[in-house]
Amino acid sequence: QVLLVESGGGLVQAGGSLRLTCAASGLIFSKYAMGWFRQAPGKEREFIGTIARTGARTIYADSVKGRFSISRDNAKNTVFLQMNSLAPEDTAVYYCAADQTVAYLNIHENEYEYWGQGTQVTVSS
Repeated sequence: QVLLVESGGGLVQAGGSLRLTCAASGLIFSKYAMGWFRQAPGKEREFIGTIARTGARTIYADSVKGRFSISRDNAKNTVFLQMNSLAPEDTAVYYCAADQTVAYLNIHENEYEYWGQGTQVTVSS
């Protein structure tokens, strides 16, 4: 079975940093683009960013550009979300997802086939 497991969430003060990890199993990890999404209470799920199979290309939402970065280690079937300069507006459940598309990177959640269970990030002020 395909399994994506996020970890690294928690409570952090405004201005602080967190690094989230998504560990994948049950798939050929290097064949998938990997995306990060988040959902705050009462809000629609929001695209954060995505990284290509090789890690050579990334796309970020304007809301996180310059603060968040995505990287991956295909040898360890792992993708990371580094979050800096966190603000209370970043409080949400964060999800990783896998996309089989090879020709382009997707920003739409319905293009992602596999999803993790999410990890809570809470930013206090």
